[in-house]
Amino acid sequence: MYASTVRNLLVRGMLAGLIAALFAFAVAYSLGEPQVDASIAVEEAAAAEEAAHAGHGGAAAEAEEEEELVSRAVQSTAGLGTGVLVYGVALGGIASLAFCFLLGRLGRFTPRATAAITAAAAFTTVFLVPFLKYPATPPAVGNPDTIGKRTTLFFLMILLSVLLGIAATIAGRRLAPRLGNWNATLVAGAGFIAAVTIAFVFLPSNEDAVAKGFPAAVLWEFRLASLAVQAVLWTVFGVAFGFLAQRLLTPRETTVPAAAEGAPTPA
Repeated sequence: MYASTVRNLLVRGMLAGLIAALFAFAVAYSLGEPQVDASIAVEEAAAAEEAAHAGHGGAAAEAEEEEELVSRAVQSTAGLGTGVLVYGVALGGIASLAFCFLLGRLGRFTPRATAAITAAAAFTTVFLVPFLKYPATPPAVGNPDTIGKRTTLFFLMILLSVLLGIAATIAGRRLAPRLGNWNATLVAGAGFIAAVTIAFVFLPSNEDAVAKGFPAAVLWEFRLASLAVQAVLWTVFGVAFGFLAQRLLTPRETTVPAAAEGAPTPA
């Protein structure tokens, strides 16, 4: 019975992730893609200027004429949509499993409220905390020689954030009998913030993430767009999955016909 419930919740989580990804794609296409185009234009202008100073104008022209394997139009539509949908479905499934673990362990919350808490915790640990340490940058902006190092640091920050979030949850549960739910939540939250702050201090920064002279306005708007995409993704997921989980886990009220209760029937 339990395995069947988990499977049903997993399917609903993936469906909610798909729904959330559709909204996130709309935000990414309308807010994020213009900043990516602006970033590419800055990169191309810098490359053309560098080639002109080096006296390689012919080589630059030849490079421009080289046909791309995947056009920019496909990248910004089908490519972006496929990536966001796969991302949303995968994270929706993972978040639904986290929901199964948290349900009933955080207190007497309804499935809808637990889904909202799960979505908020996932947004905070998987995106917001790593984003504060290593903010998103448009493509082809940083030093390509350090992209491997920067990617490793980013995923390390995600791993640390998730582990610290789990540790804070466990600590809050163990402190609740002695301190009460509210005080235990405050203590666990303060411990999470303190641990994250220590990680921020000791982990190296991404000094090569943004090239010198890159327009600050483009960078700022791209980061705001990235934040908006994730906020919409997790908000819609929390609402959609909460609705689906509530319908699955809450018994439906049954109405007994009046005739069965012995009520008089019309002549």
